[in-house]
This record gives sequence, C-alpha cells and structure tokens, in this order.
Amino acid sequence: MTDVLLRAGHVVAVLAVVLVAAHVGRLAARAARQPEVIGEIVAGILVVPAVLAVGGTPALTAVLPTDVVSPLKVIGEVGLVLFLVGVAYDLRHGGSGLGARAIGWVTAGSFLPALLTGLVMAAWVVWVADPDVRGDAPVPALVLMVAVALSVTAVPVLARVLEDRGMADSPAGRLAMAAAVVTDSAAWVLLVVAVGINGGIVVSLILIALGVTTTAVGRILLRGRGPLSAAERFPRATGAAIAALALLAAFQFEHWGLTAVFGAFVVGLAIPGGAWAAAVRPVMAFGRLLVPVFFVVAGMGVASAPRGAVPWVAIVLAIGLAVLGKVGGGYLGGRLAGQDRRTSVTVGVLVNTRGLTEIVVLQAGYSAGLLSVRLFLALVVMALVTTGMTGPLLSLIERTRTRAPKPVPVPELPGSTP
Repeated sequence: MTDVLLRAGHVVAVLAVVLVAAHVGRLAARAARQPEVIGEIVAGILVVPAVLAVGGTPALTAVLPTDVVSPLKVIGEVGLVLFLVGVAYDLRHGGSGLGARAIGWVTAGSFLPALLTGLVMAAWVVWVADPDVRGDAPVPALVLMVAVALSVTAVPVLARVLEDRGMADSPAGRLAMAAAVVTDSAAWVLLVVAVGINGGIVVSLILIALGVTTTAVGRILLRGRGPLSAAERFPRATGAAIAALALLAAFQFEHWGLTAVFGAFVVGLAIPGGAWAAAVRPVMAFGRLLVPVFFVVAGMGVASAPRGAVPWVAIVLAIGLAVLGKVGGGYLGGRLAGQDRRTSVTVGVLVNTRGLTEIVVLQAGYSAGLLSVRLFLALVVMALVTTGMTGPLLSLIERTRTRAPKPVPVPELPGSTP
C-alpha cells in the first residue's frame, strides 16, 4: 500500500512539474509573439533532454522510472483524445461564409502541392537517406505517412493565430481556415489509412467502415429532442458522457490496430451543433490542459536518438519542402481563387501553420512504427520551425503593406468640373 501511494505521489509530482513547464512555455511564447502552443510543445519536449543534461541517465531513471512513465503515457493519451473530440467537432461545424469556388481553389492549392512535396520527401527517405533514417516500415505506409506529415495544417493553432491578430474575419483568414478544415479532415483519413497499411489493410478498411457507420448512426440518434434537451439542461453530465464514450472508442480502435485518434474523431464528428457546444467545450479544455504530458512522452522518443546523430539533411529538406508546398501552394490557390497577391501570400503563410496537429500526427506515426526516431525528430523540428515562421512572416507582410506608397492625388485643373 505504501509503495502504491509513493508511486501515485511521484506521478502527481511529475504531472505538476510538466504543467508548470507548459505554463512557463506559454508565457515565453507570448513574450516572443509566438502562438502559445509553440511554448507548450517546446517545454514538453525539452523536459526529458533537460533532465538528461543535468543528471544524465541515472537522473532520468530516478525522475521518470517505468512505473511512472506508464501512467503519464495514459494521462497524455487521455488528454489528447479529449482534445481531439473538440477538434473534430469544430471541423464539422466550422464555416467560412465564402464561395465554394474560392474555398475549392485555396483548399486544392494548400493540400495537393504539399502532398506532392511530401511524396518527394518520402522518395528521398526511401531511396537516398541512411537506413537509420529510413527505418523498417513498409514502403507504402512510410510514403503515405511522410506525405501526410507535410500536408497538415493545424486548425486549433491557426484559429488562435487568427484570433490573436484580429484576422478571423479577413478574406485571407476565412479562406485559410476553410481550407485548413478540409485539408485536416483529409489528412486524418490518410493517417488512418497509413497506420492501417502497416497493420493489415483489409482489417483496417473494415474498422474504418465501422467508424463511419458509428458516426452516421450517432448523428441520427443525437438529433432527437430528448438528447438535445439533456445537453441543454445537464451540460456537465453530458460532457462527462461524451468524454467517456470518446475514451472508450479511442482505446478500442487502438486495441483493434488503428490509432486512438480515429476513435476520438468518430465521437467528435457525431455530435450535433448548437446547444451541444456547451458540453463539448469543457471536454476539449480539459484535454488541452493535459496535452503537454503527451509532449513529454514524445520528448522521451526524441531524447532516445543517439548522440551526434541529428539528421541535419533531413531537417533542412523537410523544412524547405514543407514551406514550398504550403506557402507556394497556398499562394497559387489564392491567385486561382481571384485574390490579390498580398491576400494570396498571407493565405500561404497561414496554412503553413502546423503546430499541435502535426505533432499528434507524427507521434501517431512514430508509435505505429512508421517513422524512425531520426525521421521523427526531423519532422518535429520542421513542425516547430514552420509554425514559428507564421508570426514573423505575417508581421513582415503587414509592414510591407504599411510601407506601400499611397497614390498621389492628381490636382484639379482650373475651371475643371468637380
């Protein structure tokens, strides 16, 4: 009994340290005029390397022994699942108020070129990179996984950037958000397919069909007046029920061989809009609070890479291709949608925001054995760099707009008609 209490106290202490580190990371990111999630991700991932730097492997073993890491992993996955329920809910019910043609062009521009650059990156990994970067995942699964990794846009981080900068109602902001919603929906599906290829495509297709059916049935059942009335009268109890169902679905689908992300999306996409938002928001907020624990577990994977084996070529290539696919593709989509150059380049910069969503995708691929430690590290750095570029590039665009020469008024000639 004493050992159990000591272990529980150890877990609580580490959890408190992680949450404090996340808070410090948010403050630092805010001071640097970066999205707060950047600070959370960096703080979470650096916890393990910081312990290693201070005390070496013995300190890491003492601070994070196996019987503490296992509960932390579960806590991080619980937070991730609850957070993604809200993400899926927002993906379903988000709107832009823009024309279908404009949204279609921007979506195609922000997704297809990025997917193509992802295929280029995957080809380099398969045919050129060292075996320790390549890993031993099946080629189709690896190629699809890398392509997805370079095509993701983080809807939650993008929403926060638009809110912080007052761009939510601007043409560029609305176009980027609409494109990100569609792009992320496609990326999650492709991620599930990639994981499924690694685990058995036939079984995975059956499970995907089961998930889609469950979502459709859930939508029908929850549309009734009875469930809506319960959500309105008892939002907290309804939120607890949603959280329980999401965790059950997530871990069951993971047990069957798919990622827990899929189970979270099955539940989140089934929830109607309107009054149900009051039940979903606390679930998402609680999950968001625990997500930094997920980053610590990811940091342990990054820290396990051999010293002196940083894949610099993979990092540089990933960043270059990621920026080319998203910024270039977003700009092209904006121009084809009839937007001016400044709006189009702003759209490209916005859809290049990856952040939390990208880290979740990469961790899912790493946990499924699709990414080697070094390739995972390279793509994590790419996600942080591309997301960190968003704020400075937007400021640069704003400064160029401010400095743009204003038209000189032409003086009226004497006797001219006003």
